Amino acid sequence: MKTAVPCYYHLDVEVCPEKVGQVSRILAAHLRFWDLENLMEPVCGGAEMLLRAIAEHATDRNTSIEMWWNGQHLITAIGENNRALRPDQELRDCLQHIAACSDGWGCCATESGAKVIWFSQRARAGERVPLVPTTPDPRESEGLDLPRELSVTLLAGRVRTPGGLLEEAR
Repeated sequence: MKTAVPCYYHLDVEVCPEKVGQVSRILAAHLRFWDLENLMEPVCGGAEMLLRAIAEHATDRNTSIEMWWNGQHLITAIGENNRALRPDQELRDCLQHIAACSDGWGCCATESGAKVIWFSQRARAGERVPLVPTTPDPRESEGLDLPRELSVTLLAGRVRTPGGLLEEAR
C-alpha cells in the first residue's frame, strides 16, 4: 500500500549501452521498495529510452537520475552534461514517447549548459493513497508542563500604548 511519506532517490552514472538495462533494474527495485509497481513500466521505459539516446548521441555521458515520490506524483528527472546535445533534434523520438506515456514532462537548461528532462506519473484515481497519521499517539507523546503564570504587574509593565510608541519613534 502506498503511503504519503515522501521518497527520494538519486543516482549518478556514466551511461553506456551496456549499463542502460542495469540502471532500469535499479530504478524498478526502488519503485518496488516504495510499493509503486504499477508505475514501473512507464517510468523505467521512459528512463531507458532517454538513457539509450544519451548513450548514442552524447559525448559526455555522465548522467544524474533522480526520482521523487510525494504520495500523489512520481517525478523522474534525468540530467545530462552535454552542451551539444539538442533535445529537439537528437531526443525527439524519446520526448514524443515520454509525452504519450506520462502525465506531464518538461526540459530545462541549467546554468552550466546541461539539460534536465523530467516526467511525472501520478497515482490513479482508483488507487487511494492513505495519509501518514499527523496526530501523535498519546502513548508515545510526552506531556508538557503548563507555562508559569506571570504576575499582572509584570505584564502591565510590558504593555505600551500607541501614543507611547509614537513618542518613542520621534
